[in-house]
Amino acid sequence: MISPAFASILASGRAQFNGRAEEARRRFPSLDMAAFGAFLHDGVDPLVVAVAAAAPERAGGVTLAAYDMALELVGHGLAGPAAKNPLLNSVWRELAPSFAPLLATAPVEVLGMLSNAAIHIASVAGARPAQWQRELAALAAQIATVAQLRAVGQVLAWRAGVAHFRLGALAAADTLPPALALAAFGEPAAHWPQVYAQLLANPWRGNAEGREFGSFSGLGGAFGTPPQVRATNDGFVVRSAERHYLLVADACGAVLHSATAQEFEQAPNGQPSSVRVDGASLHIGARSIVLDVPPGDIAIAANAHTVAITSPWTHAIRLLPLA
Repeated sequence: MISPAFASILASGRAQFNGRAEEARRRFPSLDMAAFGAFLHDGVDPLVVAVAAAAPERAGGVTLAAYDMALELVGHGLAGPAAKNPLLNSVWRELAPSFAPLLATAPVEVLGMLSNAAIHIASVAGARPAQWQRELAALAAQIATVAQLRAVGQVLAWRAGVAHFRLGALAAADTLPPALALAAFGEPAAHWPQVYAQLLANPWRGNAEGREFGSFSGLGGAFGTPPQVRATNDGFVVRSAERHYLLVADACGAVLHSATAQEFEQAPNGQPSSVRVDGASLHIGARSIVLDVPPGDIAIAANAHTVAITSPWTHAIRLLPLA
């Protein structure tokens, strides 16, 4: 059963809500009204209860906005028991109620922002949506405006593995109150200008070990053949089985985008003098790393921050920080 607060609002505006549902059924002929009812119970009711407790005079307006958006999301198959994106259900049920004061003043903006973020993060292979949701909920009490929510959400999406958000997330973080920016990075006792400068200069800050990316596509991985890699300022252009990609990687994650054969051919094929391979060992300046691939035909590519190692014996790319 739904809460008394939600039931009362639905009953008082029954004709209006029924009319909106009928209009949605015309726009979405496959709209599953049972799924919509389930989402009202599981996703909308918790946030209505939270707003009714925080700002009861706003509960009706929030309910109307949430009802309309719920119809849209369920109509597109994005929310409800059989949703394409289960994260969205969790965000409405568990995360959105944490932002009751903001929902009371800007329900469309807040719900739209949280929903779009959930859809995007869940679509990024290798991202960690549960981490994003957990960390954003933990900071909810410190977020006072919609602009702050947008900035913190972007920072936490980057930290949850959406690597191509890095520069945008840093720019957004620099608009926040320093205490909130530091909290978003889990460094509440640090000095924000110093942390910001370090993060901007070093994409691998906090991760000296680097990461491995990719595996055989026949086992659910990204590459049909062992990849070849060339460096660019933004990441690495990758060729595998006549397909081309842009790999963006940093301390928080790695994301693969589509690229073209021309981009691969135009990418430089050199490497810095400070990086060399000797047998199965990689030397970066004074550091030596033993690689877990057979010696011979090991290829390396490097940009200003990262070295990528490939071998004809593996479908994975090993990524290591240069600093």
